[in-house]
Amino acid sequence: MSERLASFKGPSTPAPSPSKAKQVKIPRQPQSPARPTESTYHRKLRTLLQELRAVTENWDEIVLVDGLKAAKSLVDARTDLDNDLSTVPAGIQPKYRLVQPKLDLMEARIAQLDIVIQNLKRQFNKMHLIIENIERLLYDAHKTRGWQFVLEPLWATWSLEKFATSIPTILVPYHRSLEMHKDIVDTLRSHSVSFETSREAVTNWVSQPQLQEGSWDAHWEDLCDVEIERWNSAK
Repeated sequence: MSERLASFKGPSTPAPSPSKAKQVKIPRQPQSPARPTESTYHRKLRTLLQELRAVTENWDEIVLVDGLKAAKSLVDARTDLDNDLSTVPAGIQPKYRLVQPKLDLMEARIAQLDIVIQNLKRQFNKMHLIIENIERLLYDAHKTRGWQFVLEPLWATWSLEKFATSIPTILVPYHRSLEMHKDIVDTLRSHSVSFETSREAVTNWVSQPQLQEGSWDAHWEDLCDVEIERWNSAK
């Protein structure tokens, strides 16, 4: 569908006889030009963009709450196990009760990280679906209202066409971030990974470098606040 989007670029006079006089009507002052009434397309676009914002908020919560908790717990469990094993004399087999609980905990945290990745995939798919719906909204508006409607400003300066052709760019940084998180989970999956590598992985997990300039908050939130009337009315 994105390929198809490329094709857009005074008082009345008293009666002479008092007996026949009529009530004088004072004319209303001319009203200042009102802003165009919002159409269904205005409202649908606002709703879809608010839904997209909510998905990105869910993304951050999954990464910075569920994912970070599991990743840090995994690294801490490995560190604790390494510290415990360092106290075992050379040539002595470590006791089962010393090793197995930590291994069980680490496997549980890896399973949680796999769930986090699945949840991030779902959020990304939701983003993709919302953007497809915005593109469909553009085509429907063009079909029913014509070129002028989709190319003229909606609330401030951005047109429906500009929103629909610009918003798909947000998928690129989020897809890159998703791939990075998948790689980090694969890195942490190995019980032989070093502490230094694990620490760097957790740092990248939190910072999400792919989203530094392309995330919703970095690029779209302020823009929508300026361009869309009542942007935060439902927040």
